[in-house]
Amino acid sequence: MMMNIFSIFDPSTSMMFSLNWLSMTTIFLLYPIQFWLIPSRNTMISILMINYIFNEFKILIKYSFSNLIIFISLMLMIFFNNFLGLFPYIFTSSSHMSFCLSLSLSLWFGMMIYSIINYLNNLLTHLTPQGTPALLMPFMVIIESISLIIRPITLSIRLTANMIAGHLLLSLLGSSGQMISSIIMMNILLFSQILLFILEISVSMIQAYVFSILSTLYSSDS
Repeated sequence: MMMNIFSIFDPSTSMMFSLNWLSMTTIFLLYPIQFWLIPSRNTMISILMINYIFNEFKILIKYSFSNLIIFISLMLMIFFNNFLGLFPYIFTSSSHMSFCLSLSLSLWFGMMIYSIINYLNNLLTHLTPQGTPALLMPFMVIIESISLIIRPITLSIRLTANMIAGHLLLSLLGSSGQMISSIIMMNILLFSQILLFILEISVSMIQAYVFSILSTLYSSDS
């Protein structure tokens, strides 16, 4: 039984360099060489999935649809990182704030710099919603500014917290199996772990979708 349950999130493999972050590159090992050369079944499945995501995202965006490539790629990258992290001995990079905050901050800074340079008037008008009384305008500017600033923090915390919670539950159930001697209780524990694993697969997909869809909404508002 592990002494510290949070040790499963430790990214350190040596004193000099952390090799666990290389798990983010394992996505390229899932596709055979034929995926990159000829139209294979993997290619057709990926195209159908990307077309479905594109049709979902294009409703929310107000500018060129070519920019959706960034958000679709972001969703796929987060999903594969979340999904691979459910398997044993594979490091979950999306359960760390350094990974999630880097993604959200880079997107947020890019959106804000682009909006300030090209659409400064539209950005400032979002701070005071239409129909706001003159007495409440200073308070609305403060509230909207705070909500604009904390967007990358809320994005990263939401993804990190959901990944940590699921992994902690799986680790707690797995470590408690060493103390169970009853076969009936062991079967119940195994069945609950299977259900929780299926739930975590759904959560990994949902959180990737939520992260990318909120990024798309923020890009349309800014």
